[in-house]
Amino acid sequence: MTSGLASEALSSQKRWVVIYPAYIDKKKTTKQGRRISKLLAVENPTSVEIHDVLAAVGFNPLLERTKCYPRDGERDYEVQGRVRFQLKNDDGTPKHAQKTREEVFKMVADMIPKLKTRQPGYTAPVAGASGAGAAGKKNKKKK
Repeated sequence: MTSGLASEALSSQKRWVVIYPAYIDKKKTTKQGRRISKLLAVENPTSVEIHDVLAAVGFNPLLERTKCYPRDGERDYEVQGRVRFQLKNDDGTPKHAQKTREEVFKMVADMIPKLKTRQPGYTAPVAGASGAGAAGKKNKKKK
């Protein structure tokens, strides 16, 4: 029996490689899902960080925030999610310089500490600080 997945083209999103944050998390054991060496792994990576790195390098990643890693019992919202990316063209040739998924995992783990959000002194911009919320209260009168 052949599965329907093998008959699809490599460019189909169902055939893209999946990377979960647990694959490159330094705090996870190999039994919990870490796929690279602890020396190369990163502490507490998020799916958004993985997506940002892959997008910056030139992959066309797809972020799936609602997906959870099956081995992860925590189901923490921060670590939740996975990223899909195309590794090979339809003819089987590598799409980028990284030829295997392990090479991509190592490259992502190497680049995450260099992100702006990981630098010391970085503060995330506050969403409602622009004053747009106060403009709505401007015309209200007391009865």
